[in-house]
Amino acid sequence: MIDVIYRRGRESDVNHIAALINGYAAERIMLPKTAEAILLTIDDFIVATDRHGRLLGCAALREYAPSLAEVASVAVARRAHGLGIGRQLVERVEALGAARGITEVFALTLTTGFFASMDYAVVDRARYPEKICRDCVVCPRRMACDEICVAKALHAGVLRRDRKLVA
Repeated sequence: MIDVIYRRGRESDVNHIAALINGYAAERIMLPKTAEAILLTIDDFIVATDRHGRLLGCAALREYAPSLAEVASVAVARRAHGLGIGRQLVERVEALGAARGITEVFALTLTTGFFASMDYAVVDRARYPEKICRDCVVCPRRMACDEICVAKALHAGVLRRDRKLVA
């Protein structure tokens, strides 16, 4: 059993986050991210580590409007698959969004089943022109994108499974 610690991202996590994301990017599962880009948004990351501080997973909140954000950069190290870390990371990113006044989150994903299990619904990506204008138009995969857009409404507070409010 792995003891998992969830916390906000720190500057010391940047290279580990980049390695995790870019490992999946090499398999065309995610888009690559530079350490510099991660550093600029490190305050938007939630990470999962083991008790020795080794990165097990990450997820980020990417804000587009005062009430809209993307759940982005969701990645879990293969050695930690099946432990519920991805779900916990997404729930904590949602809580971060709710605390910032976000009322709707969306994600572009290849794993719609994962998000569906967390009450996300498939929607047309055209619903988010902010995303298209900022990111999709410069994406190298824009002409052959196979990601599916999912979305979820958030409420003023987000309840964890143990029923504690984390907003």
